[in-house]
Amino acid sequence: MHQFSRHNVSKQKCRCSASPRITRRGLLSGVATGLCLAATPFPAGLDRAFAAPAFGSWFRLVEQMSSRWNLAAVDTEALRVELQQAESQPGPRRRILVLYPRPSSAYDVAISRILDFFAGKGINAEFTALNFRLEDGRGAEALEIAENEGYDLIFSMGSESTAWLYQYYRNGELPVVSVCSKDPVSLGQMPGYDVGSGSNFAFTSLNMPIEVQLAYMIDFKPTLKNLGILVDSKNASAVRTQAKPMEAAAKARGIRPLYIAVDDPENAAAELATLLPTAVTRMRETDPGLQNSVFWITGSTAVFREMATINAHADRVPVLSAVPEVVQAGDDSAVLSVGISFESNAYLAALYATRILDGETRAGDLKVGIVSPPDIAINFRRAKQIGLDVPFSFFESANYVYDNDGNPVRRGGESVMGIP
Repeated sequence: MHQFSRHNVSKQKCRCSASPRITRRGLLSGVATGLCLAATPFPAGLDRAFAAPAFGSWFRLVEQMSSRWNLAAVDTEALRVELQQAESQPGPRRRILVLYPRPSSAYDVAISRILDFFAGKGINAEFTALNFRLEDGRGAEALEIAENEGYDLIFSMGSESTAWLYQYYRNGELPVVSVCSKDPVSLGQMPGYDVGSGSNFAFTSLNMPIEVQLAYMIDFKPTLKNLGILVDSKNASAVRTQAKPMEAAAKARGIRPLYIAVDDPENAAAELATLLPTAVTRMRETDPGLQNSVFWITGSTAVFREMATINAHADRVPVLSAVPEVVQAGDDSAVLSVGISFESNAYLAALYATRILDGETRAGDLKVGIVSPPDIAINFRRAKQIGLDVPFSFFESANYVYDNDGNPVRRGGESVMGIP
């Protein structure tokens, strides 16, 4: 797999690696590839502001992007949105289709980052975002539009779109780049991390290797006894690539996993209000003071959007997340996240796309793209509320930090208003 490292903005040092090995700290290292994810954060960081939805509730942009792109709805249901740059750019125009399965705040972040990348690079591009609602007929119509109207590339937005396209459009005419999608190897879409797909697909992954994720947790709690794994049972990709592998990895390390699955995404808050107290009671069986237990939230939107409920019923157990965006300002936040942010993954997907569009490489030659080292986010307000001491090594490496009042003091690795 390609592992892409971000530049440290202040020092401009780049660390890029391939052929991974797992160290005690869980970091990935290997032979330099010369490929680097030199992303810079949106000014608003994780607590960014979004423009009001222009077309229903499924398509939103970070506010700064809404001024750089002109939007227009095409169909009466507003399920197809055209985006053109407000300022014309030189060079051949590239037409790009972004295939959505449904609304998601993760997709709002991802499309904003992709548009920011293209505008920032001065690439002459226009985008069509199309919500096919996981309906085969709409999906087939979208592919017909893309092929007949001279599109150059397709972004598959989310694991569901990627799975659909993989099933129905593998070896199709246009290159496809996945974004906001979970591990394609675990999902059976790629044979391994060190080869390309050999088809029209280039994959990026939102997932850190499970062994690395667990290594960070053990660094956080060296005597970890109980690991509560929160997942939406209907989210097949989260179950297959995160929840079940983590359950197995924890057992192998002598840690008791507690599998906490929400069965009705629309009723997640009510289910969590029952499931979490039960899990806390079970944790107390082996950890009476709850000093050696954690909850871990997978990339399940139905779960992580219920942070207020989770915190209300987690007692003193720290809530960690695989999704950096779940750590945010205020109280409705996880205390810590170690993972790949939607923003970082989208930047990588945009980089893959431009390499393909420029003719530098073919989609099928690109290995699975995984950002490394991971994004770390900490909310010290939540830590203080549950009496938790966060190891200094996590603070030292964190990209996003919120202070004891829940206010941001570090965004994208940079201090806010001069605060280190």
